[in-house]
Amino acid sequence: MRKTLLLVFLLACSKEEQRKEELAAAQASASAAAAAESAALAKVLASASVAPPPVKQEAPAGEWITAQHILVAYKGAKACPRGVTRTKDEAKKRAQEARDKLAKDPKLDFTDLVNIYTDDNATKDRQGSLGKIKKENVVKEFGDAAWALKVDEVSDVVETPFGFHIIKRNQ
Repeated sequence: MRKTLLLVFLLACSKEEQRKEELAAAQASASAAAAAESAALAKVLASASVAPPPVKQEAPAGEWITAQHILVAYKGAKACPRGVTRTKDEAKKRAQEARDKLAKDPKLDFTDLVNIYTDDNATKDRQGSLGKIKKENVVKEFGDAAWALKVDEVSDVVETPFGFHIIKRNQ
């Protein structure tokens, strides 16, 4: 009887051991699945946190826009400020020099060039800002160039009766 009891006891211990092993295997499997799920979630979150920059909207020019400009005047131009003595050719070269600087260094701020190059004393203190303008309120050459620009785009040199402009559309 002692042998039988011992055999039953050993059998019971063996079944208990087997049940513990099965439980440990199930827990390990669940842990592996949880770890894989966690890694996948981390990957998704990492890619989601580095969102692409917002796309600039291509807003067509409407009834009005806002813009900044640099005006390089020359002696004899309409409303030429006192003290400007440069010729038309010199003014065109100076305006092209300012435009070339913008093209060469995209980090260069338009307002810095306004402070250096503009002859428009009325807008110089506002960093060249013309505020809201309507096409019918500006000269044709300026309006055609400004309304053709996309937001944040800068024009080539534009000649008007006032001199040579570089225009930046802001809105």
